[in-house]
Amino acid sequence: MPPAQAGIGWPSTGPVPYGYQAPPKPGIIPLRPLGLGEILDGAFQACRRNPLSTFGIAILFQVVIAVITVLLTFGLTGTLANLDPVTASASQVTGLVASALSVGSVLVLLTSAGVLILQGVLIIPIARAVLNERTGFAQLWKLAWGRILPLIGLGLILVLLWTVSVVVLVLIFVGLSLAFEEAAIAIVIVGILLAIVAAVWLNIKWVMAPAALMLEGVGPITALRRSWTLTTRNWWRTFGILVLTAIIVSIITQVVTAPLSFIVFGFGSFTTDPASAETALLESLPVLLITQAVTAVFTAIGFAFQAGVTALLYVDLRIRREGFDIVLLRENEARTQGRATSIPGRSAGGTFGHPGDRGPSNQPGT
Repeated sequence: MPPAQAGIGWPSTGPVPYGYQAPPKPGIIPLRPLGLGEILDGAFQACRRNPLSTFGIAILFQVVIAVITVLLTFGLTGTLANLDPVTASASQVTGLVASALSVGSVLVLLTSAGVLILQGVLIIPIARAVLNERTGFAQLWKLAWGRILPLIGLGLILVLLWTVSVVVLVLIFVGLSLAFEEAAIAIVIVGILLAIVAAVWLNIKWVMAPAALMLEGVGPITALRRSWTLTTRNWWRTFGILVLTAIIVSIITQVVTAPLSFIVFGFGSFTTDPASAETALLESLPVLLITQAVTAVFTAIGFAFQAGVTALLYVDLRIRREGFDIVLLRENEARTQGRATSIPGRSAGGTFGHPGDRGPSNQPGT
């Protein structure tokens, strides 16, 4: 074989073709389209290398949500304890129900906003770990602070979209039920199932929006469009990886917390005496608190890991569609020369493609 042909991939007797070079791996992943194992391992490695800015942020989030929940439900619990269901007036019951709905709505909104902010913030240390950059706790907030308001704006837009969608669906269900009274139950059941399918599909289509908003510096609307574009022809793959990650995290959490739950159950079981039951409940209170604390910690760790998987999926989708690995390779070279950027991809000037654009992915999907 002529020497000039040795570098263009001619077959050889060995397992590696002549001229083949493995893709560079400056950080947690190789700069090429990723497999499932590489995404999962990369997310774990990124969290392990940046524990304070990943696990620490997630645990802090859980603590804040727990404190807010206790404060909001403290007064409601006292009112419920003092309410006599036999002698309570209609106005008291109505006020209690209204208070419970208000507290529940506030908790749902706060939790949703917190989850969105946490997901967006955690994307930064994961993305920086791709180029082997470590991110401290204070540095993370310094990099993310300027994008918090756009991230909240993205959350408000999503809440508005989901609220309008629910209202429209309810109106459609009511109209169809009135028009076809005999088939009203069937219409509602089929409509709910279709609504769940549509909600799952849209959620996957928009799941990359926080990553696009934080890493590309775009606005909320553009971030939603970017997520829609990136997941096109990759819907099923994105859906499968995210569902598998959620199952893995759930299993690990259950394996850790199930023994503690059995211990708590054992303290309050096998007795019919109310006094003994009350004593057993008081004795099991420390174990119950420890169980809740361990569950919260592992939930936070699992959420940080899931955020890492989402961030690496975003990087992988950009590599497949836009040749993002070339941008990262250039930034890695600049980093070795002391010209590193704070957030990977930001040096591309906010553009989504370049002369090395690979075009649409060949992955099957929606």
